[in-house]
Amino acid sequence: MNVTEELVNNIVETRFENLSREVIERAREEVMDVIGCAVGGANATGCPMVLDLIREWGGSEEATILAHGVKAPAHNVALANAVMARSFDYGIVDMYYEGEIRPAHIGETLVPTALAIAEQKAMGGKELLTALITGEDLVSRVMAASNPKIRWDLTSTGNTLGATAVAGKLWGLDKRQLLNAFGIALNQIGGTSQNLNERVHCFKLGQGLAAQRGVFSVRLASKGFTGVKDPLTGDLGYFALFSPDYRPEILTGQLGQKYYLEVTFKPYPSCRATHGAIDSTLEILHKDRIKVEDIDEVTVIVQNTSYPPVIRQPFIISKVPHVDAIFSLQYTVACALLRGGVKPEHFTEESIREPRIAEIIKKVKVASQDFPNEPSLATTVQMKLKDGRNFSAHISVPKGNELQNPMTRDEKRDKFRGNISFSKKVSAENGEKALRMLEDLEEVKDITEIVKLLA
Repeated sequence: MNVTEELVNNIVETRFENLSREVIERAREEVMDVIGCAVGGANATGCPMVLDLIREWGGSEEATILAHGVKAPAHNVALANAVMARSFDYGIVDMYYEGEIRPAHIGETLVPTALAIAEQKAMGGKELLTALITGEDLVSRVMAASNPKIRWDLTSTGNTLGATAVAGKLWGLDKRQLLNAFGIALNQIGGTSQNLNERVHCFKLGQGLAAQRGVFSVRLASKGFTGVKDPLTGDLGYFALFSPDYRPEILTGQLGQKYYLEVTFKPYPSCRATHGAIDSTLEILHKDRIKVEDIDEVTVIVQNTSYPPVIRQPFIISKVPHVDAIFSLQYTVACALLRGGVKPEHFTEESIREPRIAEIIKKVKVASQDFPNEPSLATTVQMKLKDGRNFSAHISVPKGNELQNPMTRDEKRDKFRGNISFSKKVSAENGEKALRMLEDLEEVKDITEIVKLLA
């Protein structure tokens, strides 16, 4: 039995009863988080274009695009909901494996995939959670084992495998069929980090394409279509193409005994690497009662290893202002200074182009240095006032990391409510009903009940 077959066996054989309460709780909150982000991102830049195209395509009404209520084939619904979920860069992130955290955006692909298939097949919360956990464990292992070249978009590569695992588990594929599904998926994997470097709509497209590919691969495999026999570790399989110097022992270590999930719930709708600066800025403002008009200069110092480098570039409004802003230290810090927080409504084009924010951005400087023995997102903010006084704050781990600086239960639920309110698509009453069901997801017998409330 090769490594790929071992991974396939684990996906097919895992049952809800095999999973720990801790893992189930984390996955349940992940579903709530990502669904909230999808509703909140329903009208974000680029999303109406995707929606229009899916409407033009038409097809079987298998599942529902959240917030909009549009019915379409499940693979296209998964695509749309995943793109919406990533729109504000607000969903759960960071793959954690044995003490090592790597940047990842797994849930924003896998939750929409699971939701679309579970709705199509009128399945319940237990089935959805089991599929999500096994699929995310697979992606986490693949990413932890990899040493990928930065030019690949990991939300498009590894997530395609995870979406295939999730869809295959829910569709009830047997081991042979699921192996074929992975072989089919291998032929579709791609994606480039240039999207992020240029801050264009495509930064979130890989998130949706991975979901679409996973559903397509599973449906085709269910009809008997065949793929290569070892799509992960074969001579020209996934690792040979994307990470030849991978660590195979990670793929099957404690397989079936330990399930790896993402660990960071974001408190702010922007790149995770901006969060240390936001936290530090707000700490100074609240602790020292600084007035923004009294500020002369702000210096943000991030780790040399902080990711991605694009966040350090001078803030310039280019093709897509929203994307420029969510990946900018200058803009997010200026937003925290002016508005006392960073929320989805601060990333509308009107808010981004507000003259007052432009003036504050001019005062924000970005630098980098080494913070020895500290995590990659350690950040210092230094603030100089016009009267000569100086203030500073340092954050080692920004708010949101479940292991070291978690959001509270109430903060996570308020985030969900905030996304519902911001969308202007779903009533507060229906949002609360959906939230109560998501909090007790394993008891929900038909996922359609939740989808109806959010459509």
